[in-house]
Amino acid sequence: MSVGIGLNKSQTMIFVTFRYLPGYPLSTLALNLYLCRVTLSLKLSIRNMDYLILLYYCYTPIEEPEAFREQHHLFCLSLNLRGRIIVASEGINGTVSGLKEDCEKYMATLKADPRFAGIDFKIEESPKHGFQKLHVRVKPEIVHSGLTHIDPRKRTGKHLEPAEFKKMKDSEDVLILDVRSIYEHSIGKFKNALTLDIENFRDFPEKVKELEKYKDKKVLTYCTGGIKCEKASAYLLEQGFKDVYQLHGGIIKYGIEEGGEDFEGKCYVFDGRVIADINRVNPKVISTCYVCGVENDRMVNCANSVCNRHVPICENCGWEMEGACSAECKEHDEKRPYDGTGYYAKELNGYNPLKGLKRK
Repeated sequence: MSVGIGLNKSQTMIFVTFRYLPGYPLSTLALNLYLCRVTLSLKLSIRNMDYLILLYYCYTPIEEPEAFREQHHLFCLSLNLRGRIIVASEGINGTVSGLKEDCEKYMATLKADPRFAGIDFKIEESPKHGFQKLHVRVKPEIVHSGLTHIDPRKRTGKHLEPAEFKKMKDSEDVLILDVRSIYEHSIGKFKNALTLDIENFRDFPEKVKELEKYKDKKVLTYCTGGIKCEKASAYLLEQGFKDVYQLHGGIIKYGIEEGGEDFEGKCYVFDGRVIADINRVNPKVISTCYVCGVENDRMVNCANSVCNRHVPICENCGWEMEGACSAECKEHDEKRPYDGTGYYAKELNGYNPLKGLKRK
């Protein structure tokens, strides 16, 4: 028996060939096919990382946010970028994907603008676009906190580079504080970190009241890419905390530069991947299946579009529950067809990337 597996010249189609001899054990055939599938998966991951996913923010004055949004939207379209970008008078916050060359042009152009000269891009490779659409929107804040009176350019927690954070985090006089929401830290967090029972970042100020007993500690805040910590750490200082720090570049940068050591679980991300592997040193699964309780870090959206709860559900329960998180959702009229991924891309519904632009 012989088994072969590969790609066509354009690497867009998989082909499998095998010759089976009568009497050859079928279990061995299955094993060979499995090994070939694993080999191909590795080949694809190595060969086809043609895209980049960029995560970034910059607190900087933008005098005419609406005009900037219009110009920036067209610029992103010219580079075939997709993603979500928020523009406000206080700065810019975005995560976009595109071909490597296009992303390089995007980063170079932003850094050449004096307003964004200090921008810090978190860069990850990807085999495809991380988004289906491009949205550039103007909002009151680049991350919704309700702390509109705080300007991180004037006062914020001390920035720690990943290596500095790694060195400090295990000290007895340190509190590691996760400022993200429940659905984010339930799938992954730093070892020994204190997490908060918040649904949205705008709930953070109310929770600070519960942290009074830690005022004599060095508080090390962290989030996905660093942006939430800018205002969270500033607010802690405003509330009387004396020694406040923030992980510069967040979990993503820590994973890139320090291998993610002691980050337990996966990192929730805001693109099509949903979760990202961070820890290449001592990885650990901390989440459990929402349905059966088995150890699991596979995040899905409930198939019931009305519920759409974002929780870990294992492969077995995914198929058994048809992608639903409960018996009620399984029988719901709005339950979507389950394809095994638990990811339901929004319909394009006539999406027009130029819609709303004031083109001349």
